[in-house]
Amino acid sequence: MVAWFTGLHPVAQALTATLFTWFLTALGAALVFFFKEIKRKILDGMLGFAAGVMIAASYWSLLAPAIEMAEEGNLPAWVPATVGFLLGGAFLWIIDKILPHLHLGFPREEAEGIKTSWHRSVLLVLAITLHNIPEGLAVGVAFGALASDLPSASLAGAVALALGIGIQNFPEGTAVSVPLRREGFSRLKSFWYGQLSGVVEPVAGVLGAVAVILIKPLLPYALAFAAGAMIYVVVEELIPESQLEKNTDIATMGAMVGFAVMMTLDVALG
Repeated sequence: MVAWFTGLHPVAQALTATLFTWFLTALGAALVFFFKEIKRKILDGMLGFAAGVMIAASYWSLLAPAIEMAEEGNLPAWVPATVGFLLGGAFLWIIDKILPHLHLGFPREEAEGIKTSWHRSVLLVLAITLHNIPEGLAVGVAFGALASDLPSASLAGAVALALGIGIQNFPEGTAVSVPLRREGFSRLKSFWYGQLSGVVEPVAGVLGAVAVILIKPLLPYALAFAAGAMIYVVVEELIPESQLEKNTDIATMGAMVGFAVMMTLDVALG
């Protein structure tokens, strides 16, 4: 199985890895077949965990390799990392202002993006889908970097990133499907919408891998771009949602555990 995966082209590896992260989203969404409700404290801990994973991944799996790769170029190493990071945040900010979506726990009247009459459930799914874009992009860019044959781009590091993103996708799937079930949707429909939020990851992953393979000088910028997009999601969405019901200690400990898990994966495997 390992030999089969290592023999694949980096784009095929990116597709396989992001299909795995989507699968774990679907697996988390499948919990709706067993639970109709989830305690808010547990949900806040899950959101904190996801935030911790994304913060750790942004540095160890994306920014650190971007800086190392940039050291071989003509510009100061901090330039591609800083420019890419800020562009990633700006990209998510633009999408955030355009795409209609509603963050978990907020009333329908506080939906963001272009005003629409779409149902609350659709807006909730779009909110999760929005932050799955940088996750898929990050995994895709990490695997696409393997085609560059740079020492800082390793298969083990890319696999560690995919594992970390996949692990935090499990509670994300639950965070979509269970609230939809509570709002009156059938178990099957709640599951469908929950897993649907992760479908964007394979698309973003393949696009990210193809882009950095075709335009190799973009690689450090692309890695930093994915990091900036993920940090934007953490600060703009995950942390505020996890603190909404004042379960600050649980959300914070969830973030600490998530950070530690991703850091361990990356250091141990990468």
